[in-house]
Amino acid sequence: MNQAQIPSWQQVRATFKHIWGYEDFRPPQGEIVQSLLAKKDSLIIMPTGGGKSICFQLPALLQTGLTLVVSPLVALMENQVQELKERKLKADLLHSQLSSFQRRQTLRALERQQLRLLYLSPETLLSPPVWERLSHPELEINGLILDEAHCLVQWGDSFRPAYRRLGAVRPALLKSKRRGTKIALAAFTATADPLAQTVISETLQLQQPTVFKLNPYRSNLNPNVRIIWTPQGRTQQLLKFIHKNQQSSGLVYARTRKDSENLAAWLAQKGYKTASYHGGLGAEERREIEASWLGGKIPFVVCTSAFGMGINKPDVRWVIHYQAPLLLSEYVQEIGRAGRDGKAAETLTLISEPTGLLNPEDKQRQKFFEEKIREQQLTAKQLIKKLPPTGELEAVTQKWNDAPIALSLLHSMGRLKWIDPFNYSIQKDSKNKIERRSHPKNQMQQYLTTKKCRWQFLLTAFGFEKEAANLRCGHCDNCRK
Repeated sequence: MNQAQIPSWQQVRATFKHIWGYEDFRPPQGEIVQSLLAKKDSLIIMPTGGGKSICFQLPALLQTGLTLVVSPLVALMENQVQELKERKLKADLLHSQLSSFQRRQTLRALERQQLRLLYLSPETLLSPPVWERLSHPELEINGLILDEAHCLVQWGDSFRPAYRRLGAVRPALLKSKRRGTKIALAAFTATADPLAQTVISETLQLQQPTVFKLNPYRSNLNPNVRIIWTPQGRTQQLLKFIHKNQQSSGLVYARTRKDSENLAAWLAQKGYKTASYHGGLGAEERREIEASWLGGKIPFVVCTSAFGMGINKPDVRWVIHYQAPLLLSEYVQEIGRAGRDGKAAETLTLISEPTGLLNPEDKQRQKFFEEKIREQQLTAKQLIKKLPPTGELEAVTQKWNDAPIALSLLHSMGRLKWIDPFNYSIQKDSKNKIERRSHPKNQMQQYLTTKKCRWQFLLTAFGFEKEAANLRCGHCDNCRK
């Protein structure tokens, strides 16, 4: 069954037009669809708004079995599944916030092979009730898709260690399926520099992957960075920018839930119609805010990084970072929400003056996040000495709460192998251990303070040196100076 005939290109294009209404693919969408239909592994780097989801949704719908989509955020899953369901397509999702009734319904549909696409987080994928059903010999699985694959690099060694076990998923599933079964594995992201690409490819155990890379440059996006001297200066610049752009749709990014709530409440007092959006809200509340923003009832949302992934609003004219993200990949993701229709869009980031003496909050925030990660990693490193050389994840987690992070750290250092997604083996020979160097902490800082063309800096940082050579975009703040 898994070896069913690949549909003709005519059928592929006809289905594409019937479901999405487009006449033809944008490069390299067509090639990616062909690669997945041929059960080949792929690593896909395409800018935000480049139409990545269609590339894995279409092959899934053209085949008889199931495609699993591993996704980092509930909001992202809900948006994609809702769109598919509105088109009467066989897609569903599983996550921890579902009611037991909804969960039972989806698991039943999974058992009966009624789904073509199932969205779930790494943690849900590896939960016993779901894994048991996915491992059933009769359940046909065609593909495993990692959406927003940069999250594996950003979070795999800290608070989402389940990402580090994903490389063991395909071999374990294949053991339970009929001989000759093939499962395509593909990782999709808008932001992965050469190091991140290597980490993704090695962690997922991609086999001779076809790499599709489009550089993130967008000629209609105008990046700006503005230095502010005091907390009051920050709020004044925000108000000035919003007032100037209040007739158009936008997003205000804050770094924490508390910041987004406080800022939204303050802006509401100033007479602006807005809402705070973050991962701590219930599904209904999130849906309501999204619908109000998409429908133009509220011109802008004050949000954390939980907002935007998978939400398609083409006419976003501006994005302001009230506080800068810690990582360059987050920044590129978030400014990429603007100008998807190809028309000019402004992006502004507010930062403290270099010493941070008059307004130390940026430095304090960065220090807080770095300290948190350092503490976590220190605890994990101390725990490594106590872990048995081979073991079962659940058993060691019952004994030590921090075991999953300790094991993911060992894995990132090349000192641990996942025998399957639940059992590990620590490698004795440390001579061959690979020290995984994390992305330079000061990369974001360098970008914010560079005097060079901002797009040239971004292209270089993400491994597009050839395209970056001699580039002056002419429309970032540095070029316009």
